[in-house]
Amino acid sequence: MTAHSEFSIQKLVIIGGGPGGYEAALVAASLGAEVTIVEQQGLGGSAVLTDVVPSKTLIASADAMTRFAEAADLGVHVRGSKDGNEINDLAVDLDKVNTRLLRLAASQSRDIKRGLERVGVRVISGRGRLLSPTCVGVTTDDGLEYTLDAQAVLLAVGSTPRELPSAKPDGERIFNWKQVYHLREVPEHMIVVGSGVTGAEFASAYRGLGAEVTLISSRDQVLPGEDQDAAGVLENVFERRGMNVLNRSRADAVERSEKGVVVTLSDGRKVAGSHCLVAVGAIPATDDLGLDEVGVARADSGHIKVDGVSRTTVPGVYAVGDCTGVLPLASVAAMQGRIAVAHLMGDAVKPLRTHLVASNIFTSPEIASVGVSEKAIEDGTYQADTIMLKLSTNPRAKMMAVEDGFVKIFSRKGSGTVIGGVVVGPRASELIFPISLAVTHKLHVDDLADTFTIYPSLTGSISEAARRLHVHV
Repeated sequence: MTAHSEFSIQKLVIIGGGPGGYEAALVAASLGAEVTIVEQQGLGGSAVLTDVVPSKTLIASADAMTRFAEAADLGVHVRGSKDGNEINDLAVDLDKVNTRLLRLAASQSRDIKRGLERVGVRVISGRGRLLSPTCVGVTTDDGLEYTLDAQAVLLAVGSTPRELPSAKPDGERIFNWKQVYHLREVPEHMIVVGSGVTGAEFASAYRGLGAEVTLISSRDQVLPGEDQDAAGVLENVFERRGMNVLNRSRADAVERSEKGVVVTLSDGRKVAGSHCLVAVGAIPATDDLGLDEVGVARADSGHIKVDGVSRTTVPGVYAVGDCTGVLPLASVAAMQGRIAVAHLMGDAVKPLRTHLVASNIFTSPEIASVGVSEKAIEDGTYQADTIMLKLSTNPRAKMMAVEDGFVKIFSRKGSGTVIGGVVVGPRASELIFPISLAVTHKLHVDDLADTFTIYPSLTGSISEAARRLHVHV
């Protein structure tokens, strides 16, 4: 369905400079609008400065360690070694890793700012607050206060780490996911509370960096809500690499001890470690933003209520990104921003289509998915045929000594249209793209099957899976 704005705006004020905010600003500026961004933390927001960019850079270092640790399977070893075990004596300089990732994050933030200013976007360093649907109050970093008039306002204020009352981060031994980048040495024993995407990624990274890791999960399996086969593969890899995974265990409290931390579980058990990362989700940064006074409706969770084109309940006020609770992905925030601007500038636009979103979990191995999930097929929401091929049967994977992972494709029963898929393996974030193309453009499994792939390649398993879904007529 195509949606149209009721008006076309020339002056836009954006509160928040994360992916949703800066992408919206770039599009609006290219369409001729006068755009101002008010951002307190720095351009790029949490995604660039304290979340996606730094965490994935940390994970890149951990992946390098993991590849070296498993190099003996490929016949690679330290010169003079007979069995290759010496290669496992590699160590990481975490201070250098964290210095590098923070430098990269700051550099990316500066690049975004330069890109915005190049197209005429005004960038204000400070805090913005909604005073009315057409007026934003600004408090700059040096304490100056003034107002900005606008024809439309876009809110892109993101989220902050959720904290447990009995597990307050102190930035020294107990951390949230914004604070861990100031560690100077690899923790002796990192306890990770929470087995969702963030917890699983950090647990995987710190184990790869050489730390002893205990992952505390309140569910039956890590990554609740994700593909069960994928979660099962990851949990097996975690345990094989020496991680201690405590399923069906809920953390009640985290306290400092004389030498580190102690996590008390709900059943009374205690787990001791040197450090603890609390990764129990995020809350929207929507307090003290003037929303209630202006009439912008929020859910009980604090998320701003929006429709498919990111309109709030107040005309002329839009919201995008993590503060809306749609999907906590930078790619979704950016798409919401582009859609919102297209709508408010008077362009024809399609509402956000969340069923087309591709996502990736940057554990080792990675887990990527797109479209319909197997759970939705199993509960009868969709009628589909399913095929899963293990990467251990793929010739390129064998050459790379890759044993863990698979390719899974779902096609609509009867029509053969590709409606979803999952990839588990190295660089799954790249491998999911052909399946994403197929889902987005409603390609038939034969379209995938008839497309040339390189031999040998991991993508060959995608083509092979599609061939196995072919229906002879």
